[in-house]
Amino acid sequence: MGLRIIIAYLIMGGAILFAVITAVGLIRFPDVYTRIHASAVVLTISAVLLSIGVAIYVWQFYLSIKILLVGLIFLITNPLATHAIARASYRRKIAIPQVKSIDEYSGYLSRDQE
Repeated sequence: MGLRIIIAYLIMGGAILFAVITAVGLIRFPDVYTRIHASAVVLTISAVLLSIGVAIYVWQFYLSIKILLVGLIFLITNPLATHAIARASYRRKIAIPQVKSIDEYSGYLSRDQE
């Protein structure tokens, strides 16, 4: 087993570790917004690490470029999608946290006027 394969397995193992952290965050966090944050940040890192590990494992130029492009697309689209989901749930008053002291976004998003 070459050094390249070992490095690929280590990177993919890190991706698995981040995926497990995402699952724990989804179970442990109390409300929708912190769960969305856990899934957006950590799952994005996990997917990018996995695509890098697979690209190193495959080690063919064009196939590795395609795999890295998929990771790049995921890196761009996942935060945008989770932001859109969080903003839509906030505007529709879905799962508002019970304990809040200051709501700085209510005036900006004009949720109270609707």
